[in-house]
Amino acid sequence: MSVVAAFEVKSAAELAAQPEEYRQAVEKIVISHAVNELYGAQVFDEPAIALAPTPYAKWLTCRVAMEEYHHHVRFRTLAEEIGVAPERMDPAVKRPLSIFEFQLNTWPEFCVIKAIADYAEILQVEDLLHCSFHPLRNLARLTMPEEKFHAKFGKDFCLELIQAGRGAEVQGAIDRYFPITPAFFGSSRSRNNETYLRFGLKQRSNDEMRADFMSRVTELVEQDFGLRLPVLQ
Repeated sequence: MSVVAAFEVKSAAELAAQPEEYRQAVEKIVISHAVNELYGAQVFDEPAIALAPTPYAKWLTCRVAMEEYHHHVRFRTLAEEIGVAPERMDPAVKRPLSIFEFQLNTWPEFCVIKAIADYAEILQVEDLLHCSFHPLRNLARLTMPEEKFHAKFGKDFCLELIQAGRGAEVQGAIDRYFPITPAFFGSSRSRNNETYLRFGLKQRSNDEMRADFMSRVTELVEQDFGLRLPVLQ
């Protein structure tokens, strides 16, 4: 795969003058983030406010939901700036990631989702920190501290549950949710990913990010939580 050398696009205005393949690749990344940030907030974060067991937990969950909705607003605003039609960000047109099909029912499930899925999101955002399209790079740098807070939120509340004798509930949530998370990173032979790498929009292959995720989550679950990560079939 040949990499396009020194490809740097500093603004939405400059994007219009770039090759169509590059413009389409940028649009796909922006649309994906806009759609999935909104959908995740709707199916996980906002409903979890009612599941949170204390006023303090509800307050922090409200903050998480607010920030996830704001991530959507940021990416949607960028999408509009680069000329993406609103209907292309409709979940009926651009299907959200399969990890959002999980049916959230309990507070331990939400804590596990934040601890694990937001680790995956951190890796995706990390991969944009040096993106050749600078507006995406800037969004990643704005978003990263909040994504780290969301993952820490999940870790801290999982540990609180474990210390309160509810480790079996956390383990059960991990057993149900973790097996669907590796698909978050896409297929091993993704033509989109090849294009992103060639233009410097992303830095790592889907498989490299998936391997990093597996390493980090194994450490989180087995060392920090003292639980077990289910074996993937």
